[in-house]
Amino acid sequence: MNQDFIKELGYKALDSRLKRISDRMSHDVRKFYKEMNIDVEPNWYLVFMLLQKNKKMSIVDIAEPLGYSHPSVVVIVKKMADKDYLVIQKDNTDKRKQMVSLTEKALKMLPQLEQVWDSCEKAILQVLSDDLGILTYLDSIDARLKEDSFHDRFKKEYLKTNIV
Repeated sequence: MNQDFIKELGYKALDSRLKRISDRMSHDVRKFYKEMNIDVEPNWYLVFMLLQKNKKMSIVDIAEPLGYSHPSVVVIVKKMADKDYLVIQKDNTDKRKQMVSLTEKALKMLPQLEQVWDSCEKAILQVLSDDLGILTYLDSIDARLKEDSFHDRFKKEYLKTNIV
């Protein structure tokens, strides 16, 4: 049995197909990190890059440009701090706010991580055969879902044909 059920379902399983691709890529990056003795999770690179650019940020300020929920950023930041890549300090003016910055360990690792991220980008371009049209499609999907959530869209479709 050599069929791909998710592919067979087409648009009904778009989320599953995107997740499967993402999971494959994350698994392979994690495998590479392990081979290179890099004690980092694949999903941490965005936080590394934001903090490299902005030096010190609140968790809210990290979550916002990523489009991540506050709780998911808290989990990532905590794991990174536990591995000594981040320093978490109370804000001087607002004690409820936590400010996050890279540690010396993280700063020393950045050149190596940047080489990894650059190689990863080149590998992605190979997979895409340098056809960057997918980014335009993803931008369009993102924009449409910001205008009208997927929940609202599919609920409207459901209610068109089903009486509640």
